[in-house]
Amino acid sequence: MDFRGRVFLAPLTKGGNLPFRRLCLAHGCEVTMGEMAYAYQVVKRSKSELALLRKHPDETCFGAQIAASRPGDAIAAGLAAVERGASWVDLNCGCPIHDIVRRGMGAVLLQRPAHLGKLVAEMVRGIPVPVTVKIRLGWTEHEPNASEVARVLEESGAAAICVHGRSREQRYSRAADWDAIARIAAERSIPVIGNGDLLTWYETRDRWQRSGVASVMLGRGALIKPWLFREIAEQRAWEPSAEERLGIAFWLAQAMKQHFRDDAKGKERAMRFLPWHLGFFCRYRPLSGPRWEAAAREHPLLQTRMPDDEPDLPLLERLLRDPREALHTALAEQLWIAADGADALQRALDLAAAMPPVAGDAAEVATAHG
Repeated sequence: MDFRGRVFLAPLTKGGNLPFRRLCLAHGCEVTMGEMAYAYQVVKRSKSELALLRKHPDETCFGAQIAASRPGDAIAAGLAAVERGASWVDLNCGCPIHDIVRRGMGAVLLQRPAHLGKLVAEMVRGIPVPVTVKIRLGWTEHEPNASEVARVLEESGAAAICVHGRSREQRYSRAADWDAIARIAAERSIPVIGNGDLLTWYETRDRWQRSGVASVMLGRGALIKPWLFREIAEQRAWEPSAEERLGIAFWLAQAMKQHFRDDAKGKERAMRFLPWHLGFFCRYRPLSGPRWEAAAREHPLLQTRMPDDEPDLPLLERLLRDPREALHTALAEQLWIAADGADALQRALDLAAAMPPVAGDAAEVATAHG
């Protein structure tokens, strides 16, 4: 496993389901990661947690992420991931949610560097593939300790470190600090992977070059634009039409049918994910050109509010940009039952023609996701 010169799909809770990872693969992604799995639940053979370690045959470079606080659980979960084809195992030390940290996992490990170092050292000894760690800058904005944590991780044998450029306290409320990521990359001899606020190919290019990181990782940017991998590889924007974007959503619905099965139970499971993905897809805006490149140098576009001030948008475009959850659910239902792409287009147009107008400032969509 080479951790340099790569563009990683981040381990996205809920968003990193297998059908969505396949969608990213279809649009140029080469390195995927599964959703975070609780190691202690993997040890208990929980079906839902074991499912998070499953990869598709097309995922030739797949990493499994686990959350753990005890070496025994971490090693057992890592071995389960390797049995299922993982090329490497990543330890989550950045998740900010309460259920994780109260169990002594995720971002709370940043407060215990010595314990974290021992945990990683045990994982390195017990798991036959590389072990990486994903961290944040610190527990709070005023107590950044990522440099110390990164040093401990390298000394403990970690093969690479991914740095999300925010503290646990900040969640997604601030722009990612790529200067801090750059300092950590300069301090370490193992690969450092930069993560945070990458929405366009030119933002990725600029932050990658300026920070000196070995690789980059895409999270919310990929949820909004699964074709971002293609843009980065080609170093140019692809601005799909509304019809093309609907086709992408239909493709995802078909992939979910294959994965969850085309029956009532499969639909029920898919509808936990498909409308949620449409809630990210609706944030897409074409952002090529000097105007947006200049704006991105001042503030990341992923943290910028995008008002819908374009006059006379076509009906389908208005539907795909609509932020209302009820419409995402309605569109997901139509994509699920559509016979083919042409049928999906007609159903979407019928839905668009019947949709009520957006009230007040609901038309302004934030690409940032707090």
